[in-house]
Amino acid sequence: MTYEAIMKSLENKEWNSIYFLMGDEGYFIDKITNFIAQNVLTEAEKSFNQTIVYGKDTTTADVIMMAKRFPMMSKNQVIIVKEAQNLKKIEDLIYYAEKPLTSTILVINYKYKTLDKRTKAYKLLDSHYILFESKKLYDNKVPDWIKQYLKDKNFTIGPHESQLLTDNLGNELSKISNELDKILISKKTGDNKITLEDIELNIGISKDFNTFELNKAMGQKNFFKANQIIDYFGKNQKEHPIVLTISALFQFFSKVLLYYFVPNKNDKSEVAKILGVSPYFLDDYVSASQKYNKAKVVKIISILREFDARSKGVENQSASPADLLKEMIFKILH
Repeated sequence: MTYEAIMKSLENKEWNSIYFLMGDEGYFIDKITNFIAQNVLTEAEKSFNQTIVYGKDTTTADVIMMAKRFPMMSKNQVIIVKEAQNLKKIEDLIYYAEKPLTSTILVINYKYKTLDKRTKAYKLLDSHYILFESKKLYDNKVPDWIKQYLKDKNFTIGPHESQLLTDNLGNELSKISNELDKILISKKTGDNKITLEDIELNIGISKDFNTFELNKAMGQKNFFKANQIIDYFGKNQKEHPIVLTISALFQFFSKVLLYYFVPNKNDKSEVAKILGVSPYFLDDYVSASQKYNKAKVVKIISILREFDARSKGVENQSASPADLLKEMIFKILH
């Protein structure tokens, strides 16, 4: 089942006996778990019928024993196992899953790991219960997620702003949601649009000096702006480590290179889909392809690989990150 389908069933109070929540994206796992913890039982029922344990502090046998208990003065009991990836012999849960207690709702948080799909346990959980794999979103899907997250809270955000957040916060949804909530708390009643100023004031991402603006400046061959940003990055390595700057440029110019090989460049929506970018930003890549020929872009990617290695100490004894950034930008732009 998808995350949306699971949440809809929970909102409709359609409880299942076992929820096995696994995968790399902890955000969705936590949202499902928290909903169950907050909504299955009343506050009075939770005292006797809701148990939360951690994988490193318990055993699979203990979990099975807890799940087999009957609830006290309640229709259900809820057992939540957090950090279940630390449970030894977790596959032994199959002995409980073969004949679970219908009054128990067992929630297993198996973060950062997945069950082997070839096992009997996986097949049983998948066919009879809620088995959910929480996957990391691809970077190009994060801006839309941000937009939907805010829409659900009656706020709006523009494509520039959502891309800026994605470029600087990555695809860790828990981190992004926490930062967005900081902004929402600061907003005045009736002010429902998230702006660049909101992002800079509450999260600390400069609206003028960031990887988004650097990519744009490099794509336009704006020497002055690119060097301004690089100078700022060099002086603020804690917030803008060189490895992330190189990664952002590598992703940008890799997409510029891919643009050369798109067969039908007249269909903007199709081109954006192939590049994995929003159509709103497609002109940035088109502009860059006009400023740099194909051979130069290949050379730029080679330069970025060279400086990635040098930033990690390869053939570099004394150059600081600030010096490396300036030399790298010079080589790319000339």
